[in-house]
Amino acid sequence: MRPDRRMLLGGAAAGGGLLGLQGLLPAWAQTGSPGLRADLPTLTGPDIALTVGLSDFTLNGRTATATTVNGVLPAPLLRLREGQNVRLSVTNHLEEDTSIHWHGLLLPFQMDGVPGVSFPGIGPHQTFVYEFPVRQSGTFWYHSHSGLQEAVGHYGPLVIDPAGADPVACDREHVLVLSDWSFLHPHEILAKLKKSPGYFNQQRTTLAGLLSGRDGVSLQDRRMWGGMRMDPRDISDVTGSTYTYLVNGHGPEDNWTGLFRPGERVRLRIINASAMSIFNVRIPGLSMTVVQADGENVRPVEVDEFQISVAETYDVIVRPTEDRAYTIVSEAIDRSGMGRATLAPRPGMTAEVPPLRTVPTLGMRDMGMGGMDHSAMAGMDHGGAGSAAAAHDMSGMNMRDPDNAPPEMAVGVGVDMINMSPANRLGERPTGLEGVDHRVLVYTDLVSLAPNRDRRPPSRNLEIHLTGNMERFMWGFDGRKFSELVEPIRFEKDERVRVTLVNDTMMAHPIHLHGHFFELVTGGPDGHQPLKHTVNVAPGGKVSFDLTADNPGDWAFHCHMLMHMHAGMFNVVTVRPMAGAAS
Repeated sequence: MRPDRRMLLGGAAAGGGLLGLQGLLPAWAQTGSPGLRADLPTLTGPDIALTVGLSDFTLNGRTATATTVNGVLPAPLLRLREGQNVRLSVTNHLEEDTSIHWHGLLLPFQMDGVPGVSFPGIGPHQTFVYEFPVRQSGTFWYHSHSGLQEAVGHYGPLVIDPAGADPVACDREHVLVLSDWSFLHPHEILAKLKKSPGYFNQQRTTLAGLLSGRDGVSLQDRRMWGGMRMDPRDISDVTGSTYTYLVNGHGPEDNWTGLFRPGERVRLRIINASAMSIFNVRIPGLSMTVVQADGENVRPVEVDEFQISVAETYDVIVRPTEDRAYTIVSEAIDRSGMGRATLAPRPGMTAEVPPLRTVPTLGMRDMGMGGMDHSAMAGMDHGGAGSAAAAHDMSGMNMRDPDNAPPEMAVGVGVDMINMSPANRLGERPTGLEGVDHRVLVYTDLVSLAPNRDRRPPSRNLEIHLTGNMERFMWGFDGRKFSELVEPIRFEKDERVRVTLVNDTMMAHPIHLHGHFFELVTGGPDGHQPLKHTVNVAPGGKVSFDLTADNPGDWAFHCHMLMHMHAGMFNVVTVRPMAGAAS
């Protein structure tokens, strides 16, 4: 007999006791980290009770107050099944409003959990009951959409098992929640960014590095960056100078460990629940086969490393055959720190932890020059007319240029750059992984396992610009912050639209649409475009996706960098029946 999953609540079956049950537990429950929590506390069934409150959180000998669900960080793993109905009673023990958004779930908009958009929020000492049918399967997560609570612990994993056979076969699985933690309160972090956007960047280029060539930045490029008042190593707004990078709530020194038996197919469900951190994930000595992205199955693709942006999820299969430990590395995109966990056949084993790699440097494509002819720049370092002409060309490429702004864009203090030549970068290796000598996942590798449901061509095109002013740490869509009472983005129900996101900034923006999946236009096999709910738009790049607006209601649409969203990169997508149509 298999023990009831509720037996795992709170990690009660810990250490050796859990190991003794390995053969009895379902694949998803087989793990072990003696000295830590044996597994993520797990809740299942049709009725689940959650409480939001304050708890002590200790890391590296320091203790702070976190906002937690059921007293743990991350929040409990919710394990549901496709086809069931679920009632989630959320009680707020805080002295401020809270909420829970079910990230990536297709549900009625009143259950989506965004205060001011889909419901009022959950007041102090109040209870709100979310109730909805579970219509899908895959790896998802949940988090607060109130203030900056997500940055201080209010997030957790959510896994939905398919109603039928799972096309992904595995012998064991582990859920890995990647996140970032700072002992600075997020409001203090945001205040520092508004005063000095580079406050946390301690890896800037230096005069000595420039003269010696160690920084990897040419004098020509340095001159261009200087003219834009930007640093080519300004990759992450908040860095390892204040963040510790966590795996399942544990820092690198804790060495969270997931167990395996040599030869097993192990499924890793990897969730980026961080506030502001993009990670490059690899397991030295072990290849990974990507089988799912954002909860949707994809044709298997074998890689050695992949980048996971904020709010994305990837499922991978690994098959360790040796009786040895492997280090799971989640390295911050700017190489200022890493999360670390271990896969091992026995508790207490460790593997070598690789050093942080060289800090990446942004280039011309990140400045919005990806689609331009750079031949005019060849003589820049030699002065003369050619140099002056090239400098003049560059001055209009990505700096504020109201005359060249799209007609719908508001060009004011909130816009300091306009991308004059956006490039489709879906097929490019992501930042920092351009030159590594192993296989790296790119978006164009993703191919939907099942055929796309809606094969209609789009009936119209919509272009949305991701805009900002780095000096003022202001962010928005089409030059407007959400606080400026912007008009919602309107779709008619069941309308098929091609949406193009143009990144006018030199920062990455993971853009998330609630209540829907969209098909990335990758140029891949016809009818098998990958489905995503979150896509990372590279600096100076553009992304197109086809959307079928089939879920009526009001939905949040925003950058999932928490500070970017809080500073204005947020809007509402409203889906309504066509005029005269039956509702």
